[in-house]
Amino acid sequence: MKLTQTQFSASQYFAEEHPKTQIYLHHTAGNPNPFGVFNWWSNTPERVATCVTVGGTPNLGQNWEDGEVVQGFSSKFWAYHLGLKQDVFSYNGLPYKSLDKISIGIEICNWGQLSYKDGKYYNYVGGVVPASEVCELPTPFKGYKFFHNYTDAQIAAVKDLLVLWKGKYNIPLTYNEDIWDVTKRALKGEPGVYTHNSVRKDKMDVYPHPNLITMLKSL
Repeated sequence: MKLTQTQFSASQYFAEEHPKTQIYLHHTAGNPNPFGVFNWWSNTPERVATCVTVGGTPNLGQNWEDGEVVQGFSSKFWAYHLGLKQDVFSYNGLPYKSLDKISIGIEICNWGQLSYKDGKYYNYVGGVVPASEVCELPTPFKGYKFFHNYTDAQIAAVKDLLVLWKGKYNIPLTYNEDIWDVTKRALKGEPGVYTHNSVRKDKMDVYPHPNLITMLKSL
């Protein structure tokens, strides 16, 4: 795993240590630049961020590697990355729990869902994604069958991070099928690996990429 530190202002996260019991997988819904994500967060007033981003395939001349992990702050600190409000917990009959503090987020640089039209694949902002970078799911996920592919290097980097944090925080890595939809296990703060879908019905990150699932099951 290639891990690169980047400058990220302490005003963009909380340098407070909390016990870590959960890991959430996200994708950025953006381009493959892992440094650009931190630049974007740096220009917002909210403390919204994850401690690491995972770069995608760079274009010629760009200065990162496929699967490169960029770190803006330590995993022992925290920032808002789930966007949870009281109503999510109330709807599920649970008391509010500040999951951002007890969890670690990983942002995979990826465009997410794609629309197919006139022989081309379009991301949600109208950009064309090459067919070589498209993952076609065997069954649609939240209404979409085509997604921007998570590269092998990105999936390998996520695996390395999960194993690292299991050793550091004793977070269990057992795969559970319920992580692709809202699950009370996540909202209760139960230890484990989850996706953004696990706590938000309006999200579709990460999506059930077959190779990602294979990796998670291997742990």
